[in-house]
Amino acid sequence: MIQQTDFFFEGGRSGVLLIHGLTGTPMEMRLLGKGLNRAGFTVHGMQLAGHCGNAEDLLATGWHDWYASVEKAADELLGKVDHLFVGGLSMGALLALKLAADRPQQVAGVGVYGATFRYDGWSIPWAAKLSFMLPLLKKLGIGRNRSFMEQPPYGIRDERLRAQVSSAMLSGDSAAAGLPGNPWYSLAEMYGLAAEVRSQLPQVIAPCLVAHASEDDVASLKNAELVMREVSAPAELLLLKDSYHMITIDKERRTLIDRSAAFFDDIAASNSTQRVAA
Repeated sequence: MIQQTDFFFEGGRSGVLLIHGLTGTPMEMRLLGKGLNRAGFTVHGMQLAGHCGNAEDLLATGWHDWYASVEKAADELLGKVDHLFVGGLSMGALLALKLAADRPQQVAGVGVYGATFRYDGWSIPWAAKLSFMLPLLKKLGIGRNRSFMEQPPYGIRDERLRAQVSSAMLSGDSAAAGLPGNPWYSLAEMYGLAAEVRSQLPQVIAPCLVAHASEDDVASLKNAELVMREVSAPAELLLLKDSYHMITIDKERRTLIDRSAAFFDDIAASNSTQRVAA
């Protein structure tokens, strides 16, 4: 059964929509959301369709469903704010980029956190690195009930936090820590999304803060470099040297909060000045 775990923090007229990753939960965006709210932003940490339940709940959805839930959440937040920013972690970063590409007049800026077009980090087993072949297996009807199980260090460099998160995840509390594995068919859907978003990167004209762990265990720095190279927008790279993949909760989360708040604030101030001048 899917549990509702999204959050909403009311603030000023600049809003940030935060999107979690595949098999994840809004909880992985909550500390970032609180920090942005303290900086004056209205924040909605949304819950992707099919998430925060069991594997069957997730398998009942695909990337078009996940993206439809992002669009719905964006529409709701647009009714409350003057400036809309969107930030996503891992696959959530891809969904954020797609929203920016599809809605250039609505999205003012993007937080691209640990973007994952391919699972090619140093902790990914060699077999899982071949997961880009999963769309073909899905077409052939092979492996519906198979999953790649999460591997230590679970994207977290902070050992105490890693122990807490892995304990919750392995206990089956998917609402708190996400699923312990990535179903093959859901990964196939993610690769379909990745191909779509990669083709759309030149359509992203909103400024991007591209934050990535320099030692990301899940998605190598090549993923961030792709975004930096392909988007048409001004892009700023933030390398985090004391974190792994889950940069929104890991050791340098305060740095991420501060840089994100400053980045979004500068854009909102610039856009407000342009409106007054017009």
